[in-house]
Amino acid sequence: MEGSMVTRGKDFSPRLEALKGWYHSFELPDGTRFDGHDSLDHLRARYARFPVPADLTGRTVLDIGAWDGWFTFEAERRGARVTAVDCVEIENFLVLRERLASQADYRILDFYDLPQAGLAPFDYTFFLGVLYHLKHPLLALEIVCALTKETAIVDSYVIDVEADSADAARIPWMEFYELNELGNQLDNWCGPTLACLEAMCRAAGFARVERLGPIDHGHAALACHRRWEPVPAEPASAPPEMIAVAHARNYGVNFRSRGDEYVDCWFNAPASRTVVRPELRMEIGGYGVPALHVKEETLGRWMANFRLPPGLAAGWQDARLRLRDSDFSRAARLCVDTPPTTSGLTLRAVFDGHSWEESRLRCGGIASFWILGLSGNCDRNNVRVWLNGRRQSVDYVGAPEADHYRQINAMVRADQPLGNCEFAVEYAGVRTSPLHVTVSE
Repeated sequence: MEGSMVTRGKDFSPRLEALKGWYHSFELPDGTRFDGHDSLDHLRARYARFPVPADLTGRTVLDIGAWDGWFTFEAERRGARVTAVDCVEIENFLVLRERLASQADYRILDFYDLPQAGLAPFDYTFFLGVLYHLKHPLLALEIVCALTKETAIVDSYVIDVEADSADAARIPWMEFYELNELGNQLDNWCGPTLACLEAMCRAAGFARVERLGPIDHGHAALACHRRWEPVPAEPASAPPEMIAVAHARNYGVNFRSRGDEYVDCWFNAPASRTVVRPELRMEIGGYGVPALHVKEETLGRWMANFRLPPGLAAGWQDARLRLRDSDFSRAARLCVDTPPTTSGLTLRAVFDGHSWEESRLRCGGIASFWILGLSGNCDRNNVRVWLNGRRQSVDYVGAPEADHYRQINAMVRADQPLGNCEFAVEYAGVRTSPLHVTVSE
């Protein structure tokens, strides 16, 4: 019932109104001051905790939810090219941009329009005091991650101070606010615990998450890094031996950046070593990604699972793995957002995969064939094999041979009708001329 509704935080809107909308405080080069809700000392202390270079010359910064822009103009003062984004135009931001002769790119965008706004990833992202205003916090953090190349500073309201301490120590959780339960504002949607905020940042794709000081006025600040810490100058152990990476659901090489995609990785480690999840350091396309699960399949051979990191460019991406105390393995490759292509297909011959009789197949057996014209990201999920118009399951796609043909194995259906059949292969919307084969028991 509404009468029993729990309320959190303070309603600062009357104070903001009294300050004529100034949330941040400013001191301009000519000595003009604007006193806002947050004092200059407080703002400078917050910025000082950010693990970003003091000199940002040549670097790019995205300030999401810039409001009147203190962090935008501070990063620009330090040399950065800054893009500031807000959902409404803030007059005080425009006043300051003019007074400071700022070159900051000011965009008025709904947060969820950011992925379609044509913005290149930024070296650093400021995401300060925005998360709890959004209906979909994990999706929001994934968007922030995809727009960040190095580090995002995530500052959010957290409930640890106000929630029961026993509750806050439980599995990461958050509160949901249907109405004005937080700060008497209708656009506040959620209040995570600090542990929940950290877990969501890792789940969104950041490799490392570190706290930037204690909870301050109900807010926690995190530095969310896209990359792992540097490789040890003197590694204490040999790197893992990379065996393969594959899509966790279909075991192919193709991934969609807009999907919830997972990567399986197989590797060898010394037989005497027990590998634990926190010490794994996967890197895909240069971005670190935490391990979700690891297990030893046979002595010394391990399998680990990872989420595909956000923000990968289309095309082939290197995936390599190291342990906390080792250098990286050799790279395996996976392909992102790249449709299969062909300029034409040539089907050379079809054999029984056991007897190697040409053009003779057995129900429930294997059809092995060689084909020319497949693109590099061909896998078992985008090659189609047909016997008299009935699709057969592809089991294996080999690497290109010296003549550029690739071997493919398909499982012949156990209920395939016997007799003469037309065998054809389809790829990227192109189908080969059929070969005539005989199917027997």
